[in-house]
Amino acid sequence: MPVELDVHAANRAATDRIRSIAVGLTDADLERGVGEHWTPGVVFAHLAFWDRRVQLTLDATEAARKLVIVDVDIVVNDISLPVWLLVPPRDAAALAVETADALDTRLATFDPMLLESVHDAMPRWVRRHLHRAEHLDELEAALGGA
Repeated sequence: MPVELDVHAANRAATDRIRSIAVGLTDADLERGVGEHWTPGVVFAHLAFWDRRVQLTLDATEAARKLVIVDVDIVVNDISLPVWLLVPPRDAAALAVETADALDTRLATFDPMLLESVHDAMPRWVRRHLHRAEHLDELEAALGGA
């Protein structure tokens, strides 16, 4: 099934939301907890990591001219947490915005037939706004709507 064009607009809106939240955070906001172990910096680093994972899938799929699923297990979040905590929060926010921007452009201009294959295998790899919104909702709730 072809990927609807509104997916790209939704992805772009989620990227704009990342940017808006990131630029509005104070240093004190960046020190606040988000959930049990995360900080705003971890949220941003996490979003950038998973968007980059989709970029890697797109690269491999484009090169092979067929769907290539890059195997990454969910435990990577737990494995990566200590590293993500070392990333300065403002750098993590910048990385999340930069990565989301690049991925949005890539998805919007990706070969439609290949994009359909990616979407059919894992819709959330194309509908990045879904993943972004989950974490941004949690981040905003932790910051009290900041």
